[in-house]
Amino acid sequence: MNFIEDINIKNKKVLIRVDYNVPMENNEIVNDFRIRSSLDTIKYCLDQNASIVLMSHMGRPKDLNDKELSLEPISWYLEDLLDTNVYFSEDCISDKSLLMSKSLQSKEILLLENLRFHKGECDNDLGFSEKLSKHADIYINDAFGTAHRKHASNVGLTEYFKDKAFGFLMRDEIKYLKDSMNNPVQPLNIIVGGAKVSSKINLINNFIDKADMILIGGGMAFTFLKAMGYEIGNSLFEEDFEFKALDIIENAKKKGVSLILPSDVVCAKDIDDPTTIEVKNIDSLDSDDIGLDIGPETCINFNIFINSSKMIIWNGPMGFFENNYFSTGTQSVASALNEVSENNQAITVIGGGDTVSAIDNFNSNLKFTHISTGGGASLEMLSGNKLAALEALKK
Repeated sequence: MNFIEDINIKNKKVLIRVDYNVPMENNEIVNDFRIRSSLDTIKYCLDQNASIVLMSHMGRPKDLNDKELSLEPISWYLEDLLDTNVYFSEDCISDKSLLMSKSLQSKEILLLENLRFHKGECDNDLGFSEKLSKHADIYINDAFGTAHRKHASNVGLTEYFKDKAFGFLMRDEIKYLKDSMNNPVQPLNIIVGGAKVSSKINLINNFIDKADMILIGGGMAFTFLKAMGYEIGNSLFEEDFEFKALDIIENAKKKGVSLILPSDVVCAKDIDDPTTIEVKNIDSLDSDDIGLDIGPETCINFNIFINSSKMIIWNGPMGFFENNYFSTGTQSVASALNEVSENNQAITVIGGGDTVSAIDNFNSNLKFTHISTGGGASLEMLSGNKLAALEALKK
């Protein structure tokens, strides 16, 4: 599998699959993290005197006329970031778009319209892939956020290029989410949150032989607590995973892994009624309580483990962070990771998706060693699974 620096792109035309699926409101970009993360690869191509064709998807459009999901505003934003003209094609495979690509001069950039305006993208239609391939001589995949999907622009397209590679963004994702896990820095701390055990069980099992400690928060913690015999009231609970949670607890004991669950929680009788909010020890919940965040004692305990770690991977918020009343646990973990990062005490790796959204909810300026641009893709990679787009680049 080639990296962009392993192939000759000097003076060539390069087709780059980027991930510009960013949140938008009224044609304004709300969060540009994924766009900025693509700049290293784009700037490298410009330095090599290449001409560049960028392609991406945005959301889940219903048809070609869903202009709310047009990528045109991204082209204007890129112009400001790169201080250069960025041409825009209103379609990604039309004769006009191909003519625009062929007419590009060195160091010129063209952004194609939303790939998902065509059904062939998500269907991994080879006819659609072949049309996309006519835009350039070389293919670069730098869209980690879609790497777990088998689509035309990241899998099917590789069949039509001899020279293909991944970019700088993808390199960093592989480095921190895969390669560094083969020989992790110890003590290794895995922090897992989110709503469901079912979505994180493969991640936990993948690290049970590698981690020194696993801290579990979020809604998924209550399935573990219920399995241990605690009253969890009306908190989230996956009955089908109760025994699997017990297996994880037992497996952790056998392997000497410290598996840490909340000792107290922030709960409420009614999510929409703040007057019912209380902090309770896990052995004090009533049958009508809903656990919605880790409590202050748990925050302190988690921070102690964070400060004793040399490498930390965090995937999933600690509570119902969308509601400010239940975001303190997530804020506490984020602040603790930021502190050890700033002090160079530990390598900190943040999984994408909800974890990044939760951090951005209260402070987007926190510093970590690596923040993944992919939600589902980062979870798949951390779970030890192969990603379709990366496998395609090996062929």
